Amino acid sequence: MREIIHLINAFEESKKKRIQAALVTVVHVNGSSYRRPGARMLVTDDGKLTGAISGGCLEGDALRKAMLVLSQQQSKLVTYDTSNEEDAGIGLQLGCEGIIQVLFEPINAVNENNPIELLKKAVSKRQETVLVTIFSLEDKRNNQPGTTLLLEENGKFSGKLIFKESEDRIFKDARKSLKQKKSFFKNYSSQNNSFTAFIEFLPPPVSLVIIGAGNDAIPMMQIADSIGWEVRIADGRNTHAKPDRFVSACQVLVSKPEKVLEQIPMDEQTVFVMMTHNYNYDKAMLKALLQKDVEYIGMLGPKKKLDRMLNELQEEGIAITLDQLNRIYGPAGLEIGAETPEEIALSIIAEIKKVLAKKEGGSLRNKKDVIHSRKATLIETKEWI
Repeated sequence: MREIIHLINAFEESKKKRIQAALVTVVHVNGSSYRRPGARMLVTDDGKLTGAISGGCLEGDALRKAMLVLSQQQSKLVTYDTSNEEDAGIGLQLGCEGIIQVLFEPINAVNENNPIELLKKAVSKRQETVLVTIFSLEDKRNNQPGTTLLLEENGKFSGKLIFKESEDRIFKDARKSLKQKKSFFKNYSSQNNSFTAFIEFLPPPVSLVIIGAGNDAIPMMQIADSIGWEVRIADGRNTHAKPDRFVSACQVLVSKPEKVLEQIPMDEQTVFVMMTHNYNYDKAMLKALLQKDVEYIGMLGPKKKLDRMLNELQEEGIAITLDQLNRIYGPAGLEIGAETPEEIALSIIAEIKKVLAKKEGGSLRNKKDVIHSRKATLIETKEWI
């Protein structure tokens, strides 16, 4: 989400200066690539780039293509074949072994449903959304429909489809994406048109709630903020929980543990790490969190501390299920030899990412399969409309 916000800010700045801008989006990948579908970049006609669609190898050529799109005011789909080392058409020898489809869209600032406006609606509040981007792999030369539709969590659609005969099917598939919390690709065909839709599920950013406002919470906040997570701080000490100590946190609370959960928004992307170094405060927070459907509850400190807490809670008559135990991570963090507060923060944040992504967290060199599953970018067979 942070990347999207940067694009929006860059567009707003270009609009003030009356500078034209184009949105560049990776809409499909076949094989390997540094960035996956949904990676975006904004290009302005003064040559400024915001965001990235690759590790830096495609941006130069993409800048030239974006300038052409801006001059013609017509969307364009470009194929980058990085599997062909001898491909002089691109002039790039990347060795990534992938075919990358990149959509270039000039942004019409007066259109209330232009791609940037749809992205603004997607991030305007904490919600799950689905963005539909339409392109044609069979007819790349003509104007591409592009980023045309947004479905918000409340069921509201924004945008406009140019192929009216496909409207019901695409609406149905967008709702399916929102329900399944999954992106997918689909071909649609009629007597007059044939096109592919990238139906992209956009979850809200991870919300990391750090229970504890000690000095070791600062690097945790900084690392989480740098990767686009929202950070909230809660502590019972007003001497520690101060906004000027946690400048990038979106919320800093001085609260009793039993009142914390009443004051923060919670959803499936909300995780907790307890690091107050106060046994009773952490225990009270754990008691409250056991009643909530939280995917990750991290506990700083030795395992015997957590075991003692759990035993005491059970003695108080609180039944703790296996499912609840499986969501508690104590000691928190991956085993990477972390010693300093910064290294410990890194290990915990990496573990949270692993848990939310439902991955094993091992070394990639030991992975038998490719890094990114090829199933995720399969285009479903044509659906006649």
